Amino acid sequence: MTAPIALGLNLLLGIAGGIAVGGGVIALFVVLDMVPRLAQLTSSYDKVHWYEGAMVGGSLVGTVSDFWNWKITSGPLVELGVGLFDGIFVGMLAAALTEVLNVLPILAKRLNMTHYLFGLLMAMVSGKVAGSLFDWFVYRQ
Repeated sequence: MTAPIALGLNLLLGIAGGIAVGGGVIALFVVLDMVPRLAQLTSSYDKVHWYEGAMVGGSLVGTVSDFWNWKITSGPLVELGVGLFDGIFVGMLAAALTEVLNVLPILAKRLNMTHYLFGLLMAMVSGKVAGSLFDWFVYRQ
């Protein structure tokens, strides 16, 4: 296969992958009503278009960076900031899923643990943190 054809095929696959992944992520956010809920919590209804643009742009940049194996070669402070924003994103997504599906109240009610709901939530958070730390410091080495 010649170089221009390979480049064109890579570009086509990258754009198609970005559209597919970005569309799926945005559809999930629309189903979960994350943007209106975020605007409601922050009292920033006039910034909804900025939230939507940031989510679409972030999905596209994330897909392209994964496709071309972009690396961040900077100091630990920048990597710490990126990790912090990644954690905030995952936490907001998990909170939105939990809020929409009412997972915790249903689980606590079925297990007769309504009085221990705070402990159940702390156990879930601690497990997530412990699993992430294990993945970063033990599993990936």
